[in-house]
Amino acid sequence: MNSLDWVVLIGYFGVMIAIGLWSHKRVDNVSDFFTAGGKMPWWLSGISHHMSGYSAVMFTGYAGIAYQFGVTSFVTWSLPIAIGIGIGAQLFAPRLNRLRSRLHVASPLEYLKNRYNIPTQQALAWSGLLLKIVDVGAKWAAIATLLSVFTGISITQGIFITGCITAVYCTVGGLWADALTELGQFIIQLFAGVAMLVTAMAKLDGISTLWTVWDKLPEGHTDPTAGPYTVTFLLAYLFIKTFEYNGGMWNQAQRYMATDSAASATRSARLSAILWLVWPTVLFFPMWCAPLLVHAQKPDASDSYALMTEQLLPHGLLGLVVVGFFSHTMAMCSSDANAIAAVFTRDIAPVLSKAARTWSSRTGLLAARVSTLGFLGLSMALATQINSPTFKDIISVVIKWVAGLMGPIAIPFMLGLLRRFRKSGPTAALVSWAAGLLAFYFTNYNFDGSVKTNVALQYQVALPLAISLVLYIAIGFIKPEDTPERDALIEQINTDGDGPSATGATVPAQAGAGDTTVAEGVKD
Repeated sequence: MNSLDWVVLIGYFGVMIAIGLWSHKRVDNVSDFFTAGGKMPWWLSGISHHMSGYSAVMFTGYAGIAYQFGVTSFVTWSLPIAIGIGIGAQLFAPRLNRLRSRLHVASPLEYLKNRYNIPTQQALAWSGLLLKIVDVGAKWAAIATLLSVFTGISITQGIFITGCITAVYCTVGGLWADALTELGQFIIQLFAGVAMLVTAMAKLDGISTLWTVWDKLPEGHTDPTAGPYTVTFLLAYLFIKTFEYNGGMWNQAQRYMATDSAASATRSARLSAILWLVWPTVLFFPMWCAPLLVHAQKPDASDSYALMTEQLLPHGLLGLVVVGFFSHTMAMCSSDANAIAAVFTRDIAPVLSKAARTWSSRTGLLAARVSTLGFLGLSMALATQINSPTFKDIISVVIKWVAGLMGPIAIPFMLGLLRRFRKSGPTAALVSWAAGLLAFYFTNYNFDGSVKTNVALQYQVALPLAISLVLYIAIGFIKPEDTPERDALIEQINTDGDGPSATGATVPAQAGAGDTTVAEGVKD
């Protein structure tokens, strides 16, 4: 990178901070901070949902998969995500919106204390919080790895720079700042991705590369599934991502909650699904061509896209593509930070502290901002250890840890929204959660803590979710725990149309461990 590239990069950081400061004026309370007050346009919510779904791991870990195995990187990653979100557009998006518009909650998990009980809510909240610290730590490590390739600064320095800049805009501006910066980041990535596509094709056969390159690629590069990414993995990943990208990891749920109505949430999800189907192909095509353009230095080829960028792009455009790397990572990390802050301040803190149950609007907003900073700090600290023997490497954290552990956390939360699972109560939720976590551990590790090497990737990520799902449904039949209060709450979430006070619904004061305001409200 030369001075022109640095101007582009620094200018990008400045714009992100400016958007965050402008968004600060729109945040008066926790409802604005966590759900944009229910006033976010559906199209902005859809773009934000899309951008918050992937990071610089796309340009490191998945670039390595594309370099080694070809089109399976799309078939077994973004395609199942697009299908999963398309399914969730009707199944989950409108129900998640009604959590805010009808139950008047600010956190996705806030309804769980009445859908199940306080212990269930706390189990899902704490385990999800710890998982997201690891997940976001991997994202910081990915972008810092790219930054070190281009600038020569250390990974720790890269983590600190990107984390601090993200902390500024997402802390002062909340979800509004996240969504607006993600819109700007999407526009930047649009130009950067197209620039890389055009440059790669120009280096090969021009526009005809789109149909002539396939015979020149390494053998098997056009196979839809390859290596460890088998058909079984694809089916498991589709199932996992249907839960994860429809709200199972919380930050996407906030995008649906932020729209003004259930119908708008559905439109938002459909837009995101279309983007997931189309846009990754633009980003992946140069990666598929990379074996013809560069020679990767790392065994996993995670440096292939960075090397290609350095060799092919002129200065200025190089800076723009580097900005594109940052845009994805900062979008995901800031959205995760906001979601975690919502869960901590609205779900965890009131159980830990009596004082938190009576926070004023001003104090609650301050707590939200401090929680956001705390989460970012912890994830940044963990990012410096992401290549330790415990985590192995970036892509294993993202694929194995997140995909494997997400299911047990997401199943009680997501299926608890649906009428057909109304008989599954606290016992089903807690047993399925605990069994899924244990299944993940024993699928991946021996009793002494050493890593198992003889278990296929698809089983590592699929078994925990499958076990959780079976137990959640089976226990609901064996030991039904539906009550009139729980049935009434589920009806509120499932009723067609948008209830009263759907737009800009006021979020009540912090709820304590014994609070039953939501359950009492739905009985009226």
